[in-house]
Amino acid sequence: MYKETHTRSIVKTISWRILATLTTITLVYIFIGDVTIALSVGGIEVFLKMLIYFLHERAWDKIKFGRKEVKPMVVWITGLSRSGKSQIGRLLVETLKKKDFKVEHLDGHTIRGLIPGTGYTRKEVNDHIKRVGYLGKKLEEQGVIVVATFLSPFSESREFVKNLVENFYEVYISTPAEVCAERDDKGVYKKAMNGELENFPGVSVEYEIPSNPKLTIDTTNTSIDKSAELIYKNIKNKL
Repeated sequence: MYKETHTRSIVKTISWRILATLTTITLVYIFIGDVTIALSVGGIEVFLKMLIYFLHERAWDKIKFGRKEVKPMVVWITGLSRSGKSQIGRLLVETLKKKDFKVEHLDGHTIRGLIPGTGYTRKEVNDHIKRVGYLGKKLEEQGVIVVATFLSPFSESREFVKNLVENFYEVYISTPAEVCAERDDKGVYKKAMNGELENFPGVSVEYEIPSNPKLTIDTTNTSIDKSAELIYKNIKNKL
């Protein structure tokens, strides 16, 4: 969110008047052919119209007509590992930035690195998601749109964040576990199936499907680009 400062208005006023006054002086000289008269007219005009322009700018700064307040929100994208959440989130953030929105991407892979020692038990995961929720709330209060991409498998912590923030938009990436496993280039699904990884949602731990998401997308047949575009189309009128 940006506010027009008095200093900016003054600088704009001066730059505009220099250009406009030079134009006036040139036109007067062309028609009259007298440099003294042309400079006199320009000198009178520059001060008078600078004042009028400045007052006009400040008046419009106080008028709400034609302005639309951007309402920040937390777009929470949840789904199984390798469903495409992070990639969709990155593309959505890029789109929002191109539209000049203030936006931050909170992603499960990067946020965990900021909080060392966070485990994967139900309690630890829920506590982690709640911490992310508090961060999202603070960003939202500062007028920032938050795109959060977290596996967040448990309904209780997702509901906590939903009730915590002002404007919560939940997107469920419903891509089935078998499709996600086929895309798994790091072998985590195979390790989980072999019992090498504990507390793995979709394999050894149930992923609790959102009961009432605002939008559901299955990336089995919907591309990452199309998915991000679909989310933007659904939220743009709510901002």
